[in-house]
Amino acid sequence: MCNLYSVSMKVLIGCPTSDYKSYCLNEYIEGLKNITFKNADFIIIDNSKKEDYIIKIKALTKDLKNFRVLKDPNWFEGAKDRIIHSRNLIREIALKENYDYFLSLEQDVIPPKDVVEKLLSYKKDIISGVVFCDLIINGELTYKPMLWIKAGKDQNGKELMRYLEPYEVEEESLLELRSTSLSCLLLSRNILEKIKFRYTTGFDDVELCNDAKDLGFKIYVDCSVKCKHLIKGMDWDKIKK
Repeated sequence: MCNLYSVSMKVLIGCPTSDYKSYCLNEYIEGLKNITFKNADFIIIDNSKKEDYIIKIKALTKDLKNFRVLKDPNWFEGAKDRIIHSRNLIREIALKENYDYFLSLEQDVIPPKDVVEKLLSYKKDIISGVVFCDLIINGELTYKPMLWIKAGKDQNGKELMRYLEPYEVEEESLLELRSTSLSCLLLSRNILEKIKFRYTTGFDDVELCNDAKDLGFKIYVDCSVKCKHLIKGMDWDKIKK
C-alpha cells in the first residue's frame, strides 16, 4: 500500500531503550532491516547506566544505513524518568531535522514490513498498530491488544474506557480509539510540535493520548498492522519505576 503522499513523507523510526531489553535486541534489529519504506531513518537512544549496551547496539548496526545510536547524556534513578527524557530527545531530533512523522516502535515490538506504508496511507496525526500483551484483569491472566475505547461514564460522570477485545481487531479495519500505547504508534509532526512526552501517575502513553484528546485530535488504529510482542524476557518487577 503506497501512494504519492506516503513516499513524499520523511519518517523517523525508533525508541528509547536500555539493557533490560537486551534479550530482544537482535530480533528488533532484524525487524527494522525488513521495513520496506524507503524514506525512513532509524534511531535508538540508550539510557542504560553503563556503556556496555550501546556498544552492543552499535556493533549490530554498524553496517546499516540511516541508523544512529545515541547515549542519553542524563541518567535518572526511575525508569519512567529515563524513558521520558530519551523519548523527548527523539522528539527534538524529529522536529529539528524536519521529519514529517515519528514512528514510536518499542524495542520488544516487531512490526509487519509494510507498517509505515499502511499507517501513512490514512493521513492521520495519531495512528497505532495492534500490539497484544499479557494482562492481569480481575485476578486472571488474559491476552489483549493495548488499545482502549470509550465505555461511557461512571455515576460521577467520569469517563470510562475498556480494552478492545481480540475479536474486535480481527478484521482489517480502521477504528477510532480513546487511548493506545507507544508500542507501535505513528505521530505526525503536528502532534510533536504541540505535545511533549511526560507522565504524572501513569505512563507517557496515557498522558500523550490525554493531551491529544484535550487538543481535539482523534486517535486511530489500523487493525491490519498486527505486531509481534517479545514480552517473555522482560520483568518489570525488577525495575524501579
